[in-house]
Amino acid sequence: MEHRLRGALIVFVLLIVQTTFMPFLSVGGFLPDLLLIWLVITALRRGQGEATVAGFLVGLAEDLLATQLFGLAALSKTVAGFFAGYFYNENKTDQTLGSYQFMMIVGLSSLVHNFIFYTVFLQGSDVPLIQTVIYYSAATTLYTGILSALPMFAFSRRVPA
Repeated sequence: MEHRLRGALIVFVLLIVQTTFMPFLSVGGFLPDLLLIWLVITALRRGQGEATVAGFLVGLAEDLLATQLFGLAALSKTVAGFFAGYFYNENKTDQTLGSYQFMMIVGLSSLVHNFIFYTVFLQGSDVPLIQTVIYYSAATTLYTGILSALPMFAFSRRVPA
């Protein structure tokens, strides 16, 4: 119960940071997804079921702040949490979080999330859909993956050598 309360508080803080401070770190109009990084950490610590539910709730919280396409963030975060949960291994949680595997899992989960999100979000635009989806997905995934190095290094300091 305590970890859920702590998780809700972390999500609340990350939502505030994501919506208020992260736009200042925009590179070419692309932003890293702090909530997705947290979701992958949850998946690696708690497993697929809890990550799927957490993805839905986090996405729903994001949707409440957005003005377009209600439910899209909930869908894409749910699928990303489910996907990241495949990498859960109860015996290797600390080693995975403190290694480059974590960055790879964040990158793959971000790619799944962004592909779903931008495929739906960019429907009906005048630009070629597949090129735009790949462009937006790759750029946002790269930025999120690079930023995931910060928690990876923090966790690597916890893992005994």
